[in-house]
Amino acid sequence: EVQLVESGGGLVQPGGSLRPSCAASGFSVSRYSMTWARQAPGKGLDEWVSSITSDGSTYYADSVKGRFTISRDNAKNTLYLQLNSLKTEDTAMYYCRVVVGSDYRGLGTRVTVSS
Repeated sequence: EVQLVESGGGLVQPGGSLRPSCAASGFSVSRYSMTWARQAPGKGLDEWVSSITSDGSTYYADSVKGRFTISRDNAKNTLYLQLNSLKTEDTAMYYCRVVVGSDYRGLGTRVTVSS
């Protein structure tokens, strides 16, 4: 059974950093492309943030390029998203997603950027 469990969100001041993680089970993160998406308060749709492919290629939305870094630890079967230079507009629920036959998403971890 595929499961994704996010953690590592929190409250941080503008300019601060966080590193949400996504613990995966039921599949190997090294074998699939994985994605981070976010949903801002009051917005109904997820915004794509970043993806990493099985060969390690990484992709970023223009809004986070140069500030966020996606990575994975194959031994821990965990996906990460390093968030640096956070802005108030980065406030959102952050989700990891993977397609293993079906599209799976975790429950998310909340990131709040506020002074």
